[in-house]
Amino acid sequence: MPRDLPLGNGSLLVAFDRTYTLRDLYYPHVGQENHLGGHKCRLGVWCDGVLSWIHHDGWQRDLRYRENTLETAVSLRHQALGITLLCSDVVDLREPALLRRFTLYDDRREGPRRDVRLFLAHNFYLYGTEIGDTALYHPDARAVIHYKGHRYLLVTMRAKGGDGPDRFAVGAKHSGHVEGTFRDAEDGELSGNRIAQGAVDSVCGVDLTLAPGESTTVEAWLAAGLSLDEVLDRHRRIAGGAWATMRRRTRDYWQTWVTKDDTLFSGLSPEIVAAYRRSLLVMRTHIDDGGAIVAANDSDITSNFRDTYSYVWPRDGALSSFALDLAGYHELTLRFFRFCRRSLTRDGWLAHKYNPDGSVASSWLPYYAASERTLPIQEDETALVLWALWQHLFLSRNLEALAELYDDLVRPAAQFLLRYRNPSTGLPLPSWDIWEERYGIHAWTIASVYAGLRAAAHMAHAFGDDGATYLEAAEHMRLAAVDALWDDGAGRFVRTIVPRSDGTFERDDTLDCSVYGLVRFGLIEPHHPRAVLTLEATFSGLTVDTNIGGVARYAGDTYHRRSGDPERVPGNPWFICSLWRAQWELLRARDERHMAAAAEIMTWVVDHAARSGVLAEQLDPESGGPLSVSPLTWSHAEFATTVITYLDRNSTLTRCELCERPTYMREQRLIQHLHALSLGGEHQLSAE
Repeated sequence: MPRDLPLGNGSLLVAFDRTYTLRDLYYPHVGQENHLGGHKCRLGVWCDGVLSWIHHDGWQRDLRYRENTLETAVSLRHQALGITLLCSDVVDLREPALLRRFTLYDDRREGPRRDVRLFLAHNFYLYGTEIGDTALYHPDARAVIHYKGHRYLLVTMRAKGGDGPDRFAVGAKHSGHVEGTFRDAEDGELSGNRIAQGAVDSVCGVDLTLAPGESTTVEAWLAAGLSLDEVLDRHRRIAGGAWATMRRRTRDYWQTWVTKDDTLFSGLSPEIVAAYRRSLLVMRTHIDDGGAIVAANDSDITSNFRDTYSYVWPRDGALSSFALDLAGYHELTLRFFRFCRRSLTRDGWLAHKYNPDGSVASSWLPYYAASERTLPIQEDETALVLWALWQHLFLSRNLEALAELYDDLVRPAAQFLLRYRNPSTGLPLPSWDIWEERYGIHAWTIASVYAGLRAAAHMAHAFGDDGATYLEAAEHMRLAAVDALWDDGAGRFVRTIVPRSDGTFERDDTLDCSVYGLVRFGLIEPHHPRAVLTLEATFSGLTVDTNIGGVARYAGDTYHRRSGDPERVPGNPWFICSLWRAQWELLRARDERHMAAAAEIMTWVVDHAARSGVLAEQLDPESGGPLSVSPLTWSHAEFATTVITYLDRNSTLTRCELCERPTYMREQRLIQHLHALSLGGEHQLSAE
């Protein structure tokens, strides 16, 4: 089930599913050590002798965020119980604490005052396992504490005017016929058991009374820490008056953070602007304080593959950092490049993926491929980090970062790209493709290495080194690629070439949207006839012919496949691939026609996002429901990149009739206003 509401601050990440059930909790790294692992932390209402957990049928749910911030705005209504529950959650911007507010409304028009109880059940798996946990009630704190080793989670709740839960119980779960302590709440009562060890869970509850039309508020929080003293100190601050202050400062901070540049969004709908800002906020929740940009933290994917997306793919991180740099969040991206510096091997390449703490993660890329000893890498991951770093330096003008990273990241990675080439062709040696499925020499990889070498040349020049060797290798590679990847029979560039023993290449002409990399990374100009033929055929051939639409990764894609009709559905629609089509329209835009096509695709993305605004990896081609993980950081990064590319491209297609200069549409409003006043009026825009 998708995670429609992630909240985080760089050390604590929590995620709620589509029923508003808390399912994932990561601490102290974003994406590492999931202390829930997809298991439910229940929220329930007991009323008129009936307990209803909110993930059960009967609840009408509306899950959203408060506009421009990382605060949930959830509405839950149970018609049979006559109860409406409005919920608001934040993860404090500084401390690892989840702060929750529940407002209960009695929807009856008449009747006697009645007893209502609100229950919170917590089902932690500390360090990712249920073995050896302890749960206890702490009488001084009036809170339940779960702990194991150096991981402590304190949970409590209080009614208005109260100082703790009115009821509690801790106990065993998955023991014999015992499902868990949450069952203890179903009669509205709790046993008051004070401690349990092994596989344990806990429940807290508060007693309320409501008359028809009345409402009341319950406050709750979860504090994480590395020791008992730490969580108790945190709890005392929250209970002693910081609860409201922390919620307010967090809400205000994220509103300021996401609107800090006061960007002019000329030509874009309010819905696209809202989705752009939501994308930035969702991306931020997936960035660890140590610099890791985590791909996704929806743990339900483990049910299919016994592994997760909670890793750092250097490629995903590089493309996400590019989006963040475009949006002006340079400090965040610098942390990512420092993460890459620490992770780089002594030979200059980056591994398949990493854990958020920087250790090498699980992989399915072997040291042998095509009967040869090789490296278990996707070479584009190393190359794109160099490309993204140069974009960071260009956009941030932070040359001190280059001085910090040059010797330990730029030079060794660039030297690896030079070495990892075929001496006779100048092309990269074979590695695994962007989709982690095929071994060979790929269009996307060639373009990435080309861009990485050129970026290395620019950085070498800025640092006082000789970058000519990098430029020469890049140009040799470009010329070789244009010839080797072109297929006269298909009339387009192919996605992959595989060397034969006689020096020729076997070409894989399967339609694959990753050939867009040839244009994206500058190996070929967007208006070049071969680029136009290739990308028009590719995006047209991969368009999903259902009411849902969108663009598939490649023809015959079977990953999470839902349709058995390959003619209509070459694969499931992916957000990133659909957005690549929009970017392609923008890169070749010479008039409003291409701009409108890109805006239409962005509108399609907004229409197929979750109501909360999160973007999955892919969609069901028939129902439009999310598939694989949700949210996917890369999907949000490509959306943000597309929006900014649209604005920047728009600035080159318009000019001011008063000053006769291009109007840079992303200037701050104040700068625009002051410039207009100097001319005696507002800008008057016209097409060039």
